[in-house]
Amino acid sequence: MIIELIKAEEKAKVLFKEAETRNYFVAGQYESELNKKIFDLAEELFGITKYWHKRIIRAGANTLLPYKENPTDLIIQDDDIMFFDFGPIFDQWEADFGRTFVIGNDPHKLKLKKDIEEAFFIGKKYFHENFNSLTCSEFYQFTQELAVKMGWEYGNAHCGHLVGNFPHERILGDEINNYFHPDNHIKVSDPDILGNQRYWIYEVHFVDYKKQIGGFFEQLVSTP
Repeated sequence: MIIELIKAEEKAKVLFKEAETRNYFVAGQYESELNKKIFDLAEELFGITKYWHKRIIRAGANTLLPYKENPTDLIIQDDDIMFFDFGPIFDQWEADFGRTFVIGNDPHKLKLKKDIEEAFFIGKKYFHENFNSLTCSEFYQFTQELAVKMGWEYGNAHCGHLVGNFPHERILGDEINNYFHPDNHIKVSDPDILGNQRYWIYEVHFVDYKKQIGGFFEQLVSTP
């Protein structure tokens, strides 16, 4: 399974790299317009029209909001920050991929982008070093504390979840024990309800409520 999940993630990386190459990430368009461009590009490149969760593009103050929110559609501004959270399905395998982009040269926004990327790999290292004993709640606490150490706050009620063969949520449910959640005390190494190895997506969502900005980085953490 992990090989197929990695392949799906690599295609998601290609998708957003191509969008960047085509200069899609510019001011003056609604979040929804850019969302549609990415959707059309995924169909053009890979024939993808199916996603296992809603496609998210958030800019400006909307970057403070976690996945479950459905904010007003904003126009992307000059010198803005925006993030993407897409879950395309490649050959029935789920990808879940999040990245942050900064339009312009605002140093605080660029630092946020840099910090969330660095934090992901710090967290991934901690995840693997402590894999056999680490609980989901402990991993959430580590990530929350990491945000504070780096000068930010953590912006979501969890910091990741299971991923797998589509539709994993229908098979395994959407309960807290399938998330890196502060109330989930199950070990990350424990098998799923069917006795199978679990594969995890790690989400880093740091925010600055005073400046009304947030950043997001997401991908597989179960890979070596």
